[in-house]
Amino acid sequence: MTKSIWDVRKLEEGLLVNRGELFRLGSGVLFIVLIMLLAIARGLGGPHDTILIMAAMIGGYMALNIGANDVANNVGPAVGSRAITLTGAIIIAVVFEAAGALIAGGDVVGTIKNGIIDPEMIGDTYTFIWLMMAGLLAAALWLNFATAVGAPVSTTHSIVGGVLGGGIAAGGWGIADWAEVGRIAASWIVSPVLGGIIAAAFLYIIKRTITYQPDLLAAARRVAPVLVAIMAWAFTTYLMLKGLKKLWPVDFVTASLVGLAVATAVWVIMRRHVVRVAPGLTNDKNGVNELFTVPLIFAAALLSFAHGANDVANAVGPLAGISEAVMHGDIAGKAPIPLWVMLVGAAGIALGLALYGPKLIRTVGSEITELDKARAFCVALAAAITVIIASQLGLPVSSTHIAVGGVFGVGFLREYLKVSYSRMIEEIREHHVGQDGETVDVFLARFEAASVQEKGQMVQRLKAGGSAGALLRAERKGLRKIQRVELVKRTLLLRIAAAWVVTVPASALLSAMIFFMIRGALLP
Repeated sequence: MTKSIWDVRKLEEGLLVNRGELFRLGSGVLFIVLIMLLAIARGLGGPHDTILIMAAMIGGYMALNIGANDVANNVGPAVGSRAITLTGAIIIAVVFEAAGALIAGGDVVGTIKNGIIDPEMIGDTYTFIWLMMAGLLAAALWLNFATAVGAPVSTTHSIVGGVLGGGIAAGGWGIADWAEVGRIAASWIVSPVLGGIIAAAFLYIIKRTITYQPDLLAAARRVAPVLVAIMAWAFTTYLMLKGLKKLWPVDFVTASLVGLAVATAVWVIMRRHVVRVAPGLTNDKNGVNELFTVPLIFAAALLSFAHGANDVANAVGPLAGISEAVMHGDIAGKAPIPLWVMLVGAAGIALGLALYGPKLIRTVGSEITELDKARAFCVALAAAITVIIASQLGLPVSSTHIAVGGVFGVGFLREYLKVSYSRMIEEIREHHVGQDGETVDVFLARFEAASVQEKGQMVQRLKAGGSAGALLRAERKGLRKIQRVELVKRTLLLRIAAAWVVTVPASALLSAMIFFMIRGALLP
């Protein structure tokens, strides 16, 4: 009897632990059931209702997974830096993702992402429908798996792989645009590297001009308004080129000029704000970080809006194409988006974020490397600037890869700077060998208080003076090993990089398998 009671208690405890997971799963299933009912209500009364219902349910499942995986990149750095809470970030992202999808998502969407296959080479309407359904389902399954293992991946690459695999299965190898495939493969390297370099560059600027100065707040009063103005220019330009392009298409020059006007206004406002709040801030890194809180909140909101306007197409594009094929029998490269289809995409992204987004938000925001507000600011700024540069160069880049690359970039820069500083301290101690400890401590205190330029001059003077106690080469090599610092999780780096590399081939293989299973099931 005692053992039976103990087993019941263990079962109850297990249920309590998994209660949250059961709630999320149940909410996701309920959402897909509601989509099924909506699709039934929108049915044409013909023989194709089942196809439309199936496609709508798969599209909703894809939207859930986009919200669970991809949106974390927009708000993760702000959460990791504690500029906003996890709950606040989810609310901001849900509202602005849905707004971006519904307001700026457009009336027409490309059904085949990036033109990766030629729809004219597809034999008939039914083949097109099954191809798109296979691609959509494969992309959603891959995103689901990536979210489960904690790897932020590109939803655009997922759907590209899904459509590519289904297209090859349906029409052979010649159906694919292999030049475009090569460009996408190149973006696996270009996106994170460019994002990482830009984020690291801005962090280095902040360190040289603010945090390495003797009076941090005085430096911040001069530099912070300029940095926030640059961010205003970047986000205004980015939003006009990407987020609002379907409402108000403009060229780069027009977007840049509007961005410049907004940046000027923001610079004036930020200068007054810094002067007003500076007396209440501590003259250290924590005080400087507080100046970036509001810009980070705006960045999270604007990135979410632009993401909703652009990436909702990853869920509704294939669904719109299937809807067009079912209703009109057309195989279209572009298709109008029925309002109910857009609602499915917007609601799915928002719900997926609310239910499963926190896991990836924590991964991007705090597990890769430690972020404060200044570092998170650099990541957000890099995301906007990288997209602008890439769009002008015609490079297909992934917002996911850019954001995560930016996080890695600031982490590796911090490692380099800490190691360099440790080596300078060792050189100082080496050149003071034989002197009393008080003399060394006095010199180190002066070194700590010096500016970056003065630090370099002090070390150069020591080197020029020589030292009888210089370390041997082998000893210096040993010191470098001791000084090595790891501020970026290498295991997470390898896991994410591996997921990026296999996203297109994995979703393509899944799609081809699903297409062949569908075709086999339909054979007499």
